Amino acid sequence: MMSAETTDPTSQSNYRQISTKHFSLDWSIDFHEKVIKGSITHELTVYTNDLKEVIFDTSDVVIKRVYIEGESCDAQYSLGEKHEVMGSALYIPLPAGLQPGSSVKVTIEYNTTEPGCKALQWLDKAQTHGKTHPYLFSQCQPIYARGLLPCQDTPSVKATYEARITSVLPALMSAIRVSPPAEGPVHDGKIVGQDEVTYVYNQPVPIPSYLIAIASANLCYHAFKKLEGKDWTSGVWAEPDIINDAWWEFKEDTTRFLAAEEELVGMPYAFGVYDLLVLPPAFPYGGMENACLTFVTPTLLTGDRTLVDVVLHEITHSYFGNGITHADASHFWLNEGWTTYIERLLQQILHSPAHRGFSFLTGSKDLYDDLKFYEQRNKKYQKLQIEFEKGENPDDAYSTVPYDKGANFLLHIERTLGGLDVFLPYMKDYVKTFMGKSITTEMWKEHLFSYYTRFGGDDELEALKSIDWDAWLFGTGVTLPVPMEYDMTLAQQSYNLAERWSKTKDTSEFSAIDISGMDANQIGAFLERLQSFDPLPVAHIDDLGDLYRLVNSPNAELRLRFYEVALLDPKSDKSELYAIAALSWVVGEEDGMVKGRMKFCRPIFRAAFSVNKTMAQDKYQEHKNSFHPIARDLIEQVRDS
Repeated sequence: MMSAETTDPTSQSNYRQISTKHFSLDWSIDFHEKVIKGSITHELTVYTNDLKEVIFDTSDVVIKRVYIEGESCDAQYSLGEKHEVMGSALYIPLPAGLQPGSSVKVTIEYNTTEPGCKALQWLDKAQTHGKTHPYLFSQCQPIYARGLLPCQDTPSVKATYEARITSVLPALMSAIRVSPPAEGPVHDGKIVGQDEVTYVYNQPVPIPSYLIAIASANLCYHAFKKLEGKDWTSGVWAEPDIINDAWWEFKEDTTRFLAAEEELVGMPYAFGVYDLLVLPPAFPYGGMENACLTFVTPTLLTGDRTLVDVVLHEITHSYFGNGITHADASHFWLNEGWTTYIERLLQQILHSPAHRGFSFLTGSKDLYDDLKFYEQRNKKYQKLQIEFEKGENPDDAYSTVPYDKGANFLLHIERTLGGLDVFLPYMKDYVKTFMGKSITTEMWKEHLFSYYTRFGGDDELEALKSIDWDAWLFGTGVTLPVPMEYDMTLAQQSYNLAERWSKTKDTSEFSAIDISGMDANQIGAFLERLQSFDPLPVAHIDDLGDLYRLVNSPNAELRLRFYEVALLDPKSDKSELYAIAALSWVVGEEDGMVKGRMKFCRPIFRAAFSVNKTMAQDKYQEHKNSFHPIARDLIEQVRDS
């Protein structure tokens, strides 16, 4: 039996006393009013005696009616006072006499609101690729599902679900399509944007609320070739204008990545379908691992497949995050640290050991930038295991720390134990032990020691005891607890070129041939390395951008890093001109497409604010509504810091 206390610092629900095991959605999407209308029916299991009510998390939803199965009249409910982060708790009285183990069904009729619902972004047709129909997509991680549906919005609760979605545009969910068939006529053969179609979905694997996802737009599907002997299917969804580009970008690697993942972890993929959805540029992340349907940014469509490893990261979440889930935001690093570690191990298996080292090396730059940022802002967010206060927004701590500090921690454990031959059998046991569960850091650590007590020896246990656990989990500072060394093979050419640029007085020694043998990731490493030296003279920056065609590169990763080099000295003679160019690029004035991914928009605005805060603020205000609500919050934090 679970204790009665609510332990998730971001939830007001009483999930320790009663929790959802299954829910049913019946929704209608209203693009005119920009709301979702309908109902949710929760099937809940009781854990305690004398339970008088169930409490759900909500945020800016309008409750129309509540009723409980078996009751003759509607239930009386109340909404608590709105908390800025956690929203309003929904209190629903329950029938008397419920015993531990008993079940109860609660139905809530409601609609979302706009503005107000941070889980949803409604795009006008002008903000889409095709510019013919509007676009709706959700982002529930970390705590925004409560704005989409009344629920126990904590990763400690996992539930199966089914859904009926009625829309005039094709509708997708983080579940398996029941009808109409994905490979059938678009929108079941009806007129897209005019005729209503009801889409039916089923998610038989229990998932946390942050993995609930919906998208509705002018979308079509292109399947990838099915791998022999695999029960799962895979394909890509996108707007018609980009579906062929999206299919080409991902068709060679997606199924290959998933098959390699299965082999590495020693367990079949559980979700049946692994599809990708290429979203409009306003999507704030590189990818989001929604069950059955990974959302990805269109900035991955480079035409050369150099950025497809983002998909490898999201696939890895099928086991580390979607399968084994953090119990609450304080243990988020278990999701991202493990996923990043395994993703990089797969790069070694799929490519070479040098690729693993290169990924750790390039990730370290963003990690140290974030550690330095939080040194001035909030040192608590430099920790892996963060002690969030009740009602503190976990998005305030969004950074590369749980990803890269977490991955380095696991790499350090691997090396301390004696290498992959010793560590990988443990990883497989970790997956087998905790698949389907929500866990804490303490549970992970206890299992780690227990495994090597059972299957290791004194050497392994002494090695584990030698690790400074407090420094890794709770330590602050701008460096890692121990120096980490990585394979430099793939970075050496990039680093040598950066050093030449840092020392030269005459750029005539450089030409486009310098980077002809590099891929985009190595060019990015070169630009990252340049930032570790003193800022280049203005003339050098001009030549750098022209020689290597960085100033107008269609690769967003390279364009970002070029602007970071150009704006390294906010007081230079041309810093304002480069800030204007960078802002024009990120808000979409250059090509009509906003760069809403926070990896791009946050550092660009941070640098521009340092150059000319008024100019950057004016540009942000002009284009504010083009960015996702989550991105807006974090850009404004940078502005106000």
